[in-house]
Amino acid sequence: MSKHILIVGGGYVGMYTALGLRKLIRSGEASVTVVDPRGYMTYQPFLAEAAGGAVEPRHVVAPLAPALPGARVLTGHVTRVDHAARTAAFQPVQGPARTLAYDILVMAAGSVTRLLPIPGLAEHAVGFKTVGEAVHLRNRVLAQLAAAVSTDDERVRRRALTFVVAGGGFSGVEALAEMQGLADEAVRHHAGVEPADLSWTLVEAGERILPELDASLGEWTARALRARGVDVRVGVRLVSAAGGVAELSDGTRLDAGTLVWAAGGRPNPLAAATGLPVDRLGRIAATEYLTVAGVPDAFAAGDGAAVPDLTRPGEFTAPNAQHAVRQAKLLARNVVAHVRGRRMRPYRHAYLGSVAGLGHHQGVAQVYRLRLTGFLGWLAHRAYHLAWVPTFGNKARVLTDWALSALFRRETVPLQAIEHADADFRAAAALDLPRAA
Repeated sequence: MSKHILIVGGGYVGMYTALGLRKLIRSGEASVTVVDPRGYMTYQPFLAEAAGGAVEPRHVVAPLAPALPGARVLTGHVTRVDHAARTAAFQPVQGPARTLAYDILVMAAGSVTRLLPIPGLAEHAVGFKTVGEAVHLRNRVLAQLAAAVSTDDERVRRRALTFVVAGGGFSGVEALAEMQGLADEAVRHHAGVEPADLSWTLVEAGERILPELDASLGEWTARALRARGVDVRVGVRLVSAAGGVAELSDGTRLDAGTLVWAAGGRPNPLAAATGLPVDRLGRIAATEYLTVAGVPDAFAAGDGAAVPDLTRPGEFTAPNAQHAVRQAKLLARNVVAHVRGRRMRPYRHAYLGSVAGLGHHQGVAQVYRLRLTGFLGWLAHRAYHLAWVPTFGNKARVLTDWALSALFRRETVPLQAIEHADADFRAAAALDLPRAA
C-alpha cells in the first residue's frame, strides 16, 4: 500500500529530504507532499550578499515546485498536527482551511527570528532571516544615503547615516559588512557624503563576535571591521529601541536610521502545536535516527529539532546549514528504510568548520585545523557556499552575478517602491475620485 509522506517546511531539510525521496522511492511506493509558507527555499548564507547587491535576490532562492517534480507542493501554513489521527490542519494562502491526511510526518519547519522584550524593537528594527528582509535592507541603506544628501537638517542627516546591527554571529557580521560595502560604493555618487561620515556599530552581548569560530578568527574579524571604521562592542546589549534610538547597556544612545536585529533564532512555534515531545527550548525531541522520540511514523531534523550529536556525547547538533543538509540526506534514506521495514542509520557528523564573508574581498574560514583570513578566507567562503547552493541553475546565476560584480560597479538604485507597489496607483486613484464623482 502506498504511503503518503507529509513534509512540513521547505527549507534546507524539507527540500533536500524531498529531493532524496524522489531519487529513492520506487514507483507506487509512496507519495510526497511539501507544505511551505513561501513556496521556495532560501539559501540564507547568501542573504548578506543579496543585501549588499553582489548577488541578485532571486538567485538565492529555489522555487520548490520546479525543483521537486513529482511531489505536491502546497503554499500555506500547517497550523496544527494531530499525529494520533495522522492529520494536519492546513491554511492555504487563499481560500478556506482544510485537512491533510498522511501516513508519515516529517517536521522540518525550522526556526523563526528570536525577539526579546526590548522596548521599540518590533516597531523600529529590521530582521535578517528572509530574502524580503535582505531586499528591504538594501533599499533602506540606499534610501538613507539619498535622504542624508537631500536635507539641511543636521539631526536628520546624522540619523540617516547611523547604522546599528545587534548580533555578532554570522548573520550580523556578514549583514553589516555587506551593507557597508554597498554604502561605500553608493556614496561615490552622492556629493557631500564620504564613507567616514557614516556611523557603523556592531553590538554583541557575548564576549566576542563569531563565537562559532576559533577565538583567533573572531579577534581578527573584529580588528578588520574596526580598521574599516566599525565600532565593534562586545559584552554590550541592546536594551531599548524606543523612538528609533538604540540604547545600549553601556549607556550609549544612538539615533539610528537603520537598526538590524540579527541576534539569532528560535524553533518554529508550530512544534508546540503538534503534540509531539519538545525540549525546554521548544525543539522537537529527536533520536539519532532522526525519528521523533517515542512517536511512530514521525521524523524531525534541522533547526527545530534537538538531534543528539554522537560526536559530542550529551550535546545536540548546532542549528546550521552544515547539519541541516546532511541530516536531510540521511532523513530521506531513513524514511525509505522505515517504509520498507528496514534498519535505519544513525546521524553522525563531526564539525567541519565554518566560513564568513566580510565584503571588500575579505573573509575568514575555519576548516578543521586550517584557518584562513583576508582574501583567502573570502575565496573559501564563496567556494564553500557555492558548492551547497541548490540546483545547477542557481549556481550558474550566482557565478554570473559574481562575474558581473567583478567587471562592473554595484547597482545602487534604491527600489523601495516595489515594497509598496500599489502606493502610486492608489494615490493616483484618490486624486481622480473627486472628479469622477
